[in-house]
Amino acid sequence: MAVERTFAMLKPGVLQRRLAGEILNRLERKGFNIIALKQKKLSMKLAEKHYAEHKGKDFYEPLLKYMTSSPVIMMILERENAIAALRNMAGPTNVDEAAPGTIRGDFGVITRRNLIHASDSTESAEREMNLFFTEDEIAPFEDGNEKWY
Repeated sequence: MAVERTFAMLKPGVLQRRLAGEILNRLERKGFNIIALKQKKLSMKLAEKHYAEHKGKDFYEPLLKYMTSSPVIMMILERENAIAALRNMAGPTNVDEAAPGTIRGDFGVITRRNLIHASDSTESAEREMNLFFTEDEIAPFEDGNEKWY
């Protein structure tokens, strides 16, 4: 299987609850290379652009308010089967359905304030990576551990 890239965003609750290190550690232990990483407080305009497909849904306005309330951590992750692997690690959006061992299952409390965004397709990952990162901010590397993952 080929190496692929995906986009992930740790939402405001991660920093507010001091969970960033724990979640980043889990990603690394699962074989993801973090090839781009930054922390930023999203503008309303950028949040609207990112979540444009949800405009008009009942959770859209509260989601924008949450996402612009505090900084987020954005990253590009790389490994084989990255998109599916990250979505499995994140768990279902509804925290009551998220199994123990997933990020949402272990740390999620309120579904509408879930802790992680994970791209759901190659197309979404590409769009989101381009929305939040420039090419010169991406730094792929080989860590020599590929035989373990």
